[in-house]
Amino acid sequence: MALSLGVLPGLAQAQQAPAPAWAQGRPDSMATSSLAPHAPRLTVTPPDQLPLPALKVPAGFKVELWAHGAPGARMMAEGPNGTVFVGTRAIGRVYAISDQGGQRQVRTVAGQLNNPNGIAVRDGALYVVAINRVLRWDGIEGKLDNPGAPTDLTAAFGLPTEEHHGWKFAAFGPDGRLYLNIGVPCNICEYNRDTHALIVSFNPDGSGRRIEGKGIRNSVGFDWNPATRELWATNNGRDWAGNDMPNDTLHRIRRSGEDHGFPYCASNWRDPAIASGPATCSEFAAPAALLGPHVAALGMRFYTGTAFPAEYRNQIFIARRGSWNRDRLSGYDVAVAKLDAQGNVTGVEPFLTGLRDEANNRFLGRPVDVLVRRDGSLLVSDEQNGAIYRITHGN
Repeated sequence: MALSLGVLPGLAQAQQAPAPAWAQGRPDSMATSSLAPHAPRLTVTPPDQLPLPALKVPAGFKVELWAHGAPGARMMAEGPNGTVFVGTRAIGRVYAISDQGGQRQVRTVAGQLNNPNGIAVRDGALYVVAINRVLRWDGIEGKLDNPGAPTDLTAAFGLPTEEHHGWKFAAFGPDGRLYLNIGVPCNICEYNRDTHALIVSFNPDGSGRRIEGKGIRNSVGFDWNPATRELWATNNGRDWAGNDMPNDTLHRIRRSGEDHGFPYCASNWRDPAIASGPATCSEFAAPAALLGPHVAALGMRFYTGTAFPAEYRNQIFIARRGSWNRDRLSGYDVAVAKLDAQGNVTGVEPFLTGLRDEANNRFLGRPVDVLVRRDGSLLVSDEQNGAIYRITHGN
């Protein structure tokens, strides 16, 4: 019996599961907190169970179901023939959604990938970024039923392999380069500031790596101002600093290599968890706008169409997926960041609402990305319901 008592504590310690990545940085005072990421729904949600009746848009606009049956739908990119490609995370798929006789057909064109969140289309080729893997399917729209094996560009890009904040957003810039985010591999920590918490760009073949913005903790959405070609990006602030700290942020990157302050600063707030570094945030580029605490601001696009009223032209639509590290939910909507003639943000206003049930502190869906189609309509992906909504103006 004495031997048994001596062994049991050691066994208990050996069998204790390590803390999950999302709990890193949680203070001891919150060790019993019930806050945790919301589990995604990875099965098909029937159309009659979608939250369409709850969705609200401003007067003159209409929101409707555009496609369903794409579990985990997140980032979107449109091919030259109008196919909408959709990346995912946990379910590991890439979808292709095309019009078939007025209805949308959802195909799975790639599967069993590790967080294939990043997708982009250039010259008819589909690029998929799954953590560190970079894959390219040439002429994809001509072979949706049988895409075949991709060209593997993984070695050429040489991306980090960490999974924590390792999922990518991908887009080709006006300079023809492929831009990617590289998130920080922690909640809050010191790290190599030349390898993580970055937005980087490459030539399409993976050569010519260039840091575009640094000290940006976890951007999962960016776009270029069509008037100035400046790069703008959303950013997710860290967890476990309280219900109202820090804000998620919108960043205006005026020059390649500009430093936006993480881990020392977030939304002009000097993070007390990091003792080293400058005492204030004055040496870093300040955010262009605060987007709300823990709202999970992700996909964003400048509105470049002509179908919406003129007041929306060249304004920024932002999908706010919604909080988990906050007692009262925040986000779960699409907002518009209004810019003046000088490109300064004058305000951030809700645009698509209804997915957050304020009275019951619950959510009905999780918008992740927005996409301006060639006809001027706006698509919104709902990861929780595997659906895509279409917003139009007028009749």
